[in-house]
Amino acid sequence: MSSLAAKQPLLTEGPIAKTLLMFALPILGSTVLQSLNGSVNAMWIGHYLGEAALTAVSNANLILFLLLGAVFGLSMACTILIGQSLGARNMLEAKRVVGTGVTFFVSVSILVAIAGYFGTPWMLNALNTPADAQAFAVPYLRIIFIAVPSMYFYAFLMMTLRGAGDSRTPFVFMALSVLMDIVLNPLLIFGVGPFPRMGIAGSATSTLIAQSVALVALLVTLYRRKHFLRLTRNELGYLKPDMEILRSLVFKGLPMGLQMIVISSSAMIMIHMVNNYGSKTTAAYGAATQLWTYVQMPAMAIGAAVSSMAAQNVGAKLWDRVSRITKVGVLYNFLLSGMLIALIYLFNHAALGLFLPNDGEALSLAQHLNSIAVWSFMFFGVTFVLFGVVRSTGAVVPPLVILFISMWLFRPPFALALAPRLGADSIWWSFPLGSLASMLMAMGYYKWGGWRRARMLATPIEKAGLEKAADEAAVAGQQAPTTGQGVPASAE
Repeated sequence: MSSLAAKQPLLTEGPIAKTLLMFALPILGSTVLQSLNGSVNAMWIGHYLGEAALTAVSNANLILFLLLGAVFGLSMACTILIGQSLGARNMLEAKRVVGTGVTFFVSVSILVAIAGYFGTPWMLNALNTPADAQAFAVPYLRIIFIAVPSMYFYAFLMMTLRGAGDSRTPFVFMALSVLMDIVLNPLLIFGVGPFPRMGIAGSATSTLIAQSVALVALLVTLYRRKHFLRLTRNELGYLKPDMEILRSLVFKGLPMGLQMIVISSSAMIMIHMVNNYGSKTTAAYGAATQLWTYVQMPAMAIGAAVSSMAAQNVGAKLWDRVSRITKVGVLYNFLLSGMLIALIYLFNHAALGLFLPNDGEALSLAQHLNSIAVWSFMFFGVTFVLFGVVRSTGAVVPPLVILFISMWLFRPPFALALAPRLGADSIWWSFPLGSLASMLMAMGYYKWGGWRRARMLATPIEKAGLEKAADEAAVAGQQAPTTGQGVPASAE
């Protein structure tokens, strides 16, 4: 076994079911912690600052999801490139991806933070955010934009570590961030002790502090541990962007980011419709979506785990394992998502009561819409898992097209067409329709599509990179790569 294999967790070895589960659980834990953090914040805001403040956070979080969706695709491209390179035992290519990614993500995050801070009122107006909620949403969202550089860079590091086969370290530091956010939230909202009373801005400020501290702690830990992907002083030249890798990050990452943007922009259309029914309906929708976030967590975690695991196996050209990873991932989705959906139906009233007053009209509305829509997220979970597999080769455009069709061409038109007859129920029923459509199309593409022939980097670059990496590896005393840039040479 090479020295590289001794330093990194390999996802190309061992029993698939156990390896995937052990890799997915920390990802699921990270997702749970993120959602728990948002839910705790929503409980403080909803119960003590009122429904208008909760509506403000619901609208602002859609914008935040849009921003994180964009960076998701780019960081996922890093995950796949690193996973393929390490699966092919090409350490130098992995470090080039890290260096290019650091420069790119820092630059983009600063630009997004500046543009978002000054464009906050315009974005809220575009969402048709109720006037009483805008007074809360503007200060909240502007502080969130200040936190964007920390959020983006942490997301990049998290996805890089997952591509390297490590999902535990991101979980540990996510736990640190969430714990700090939960503790600081009420202190800064209400001004406890020496802390200033900041209202809803305090909730955003606690997020800013927690994200920044966790990011710094993670960086310090990686260097103290001498992580094999860290950039040493002699490797700072990798920070100069490699144009071929940058091109792959952008042209492969953007379609994956657009997948999340299609989902979030479709949700923005839906909340625009929901807002037309008043603050109580919007508050009900906001409370229900808190639970929906939990329902989607297993599928998103398994999809991310499947993508990282499949990428390393694609780099190692272990196609039989890729197929088995898919089957195990879909099975885990049905088991885990099905359990959560059953729990929500059993405790629907109690769960929603965490976010809304027990005697409120909004609570009844939330129970009703939950009963209509929540079961369908099991279908959408299958889509997430299948997309996680196909994007591990670099096939990123067909999943984007599938999501666009289901989220834009099925869901909003259906809701608009039946609104005169069903009212708000037309919105709730559009969710099962969109989920079913996306699952059927994803299954069709996985079975008959050409995703196995996709690749992350172009063939001429692969050959040039192989020669360059072999020379550099010889100088550095490392094992030369065995399969170029770590991408499959064929679909067979």
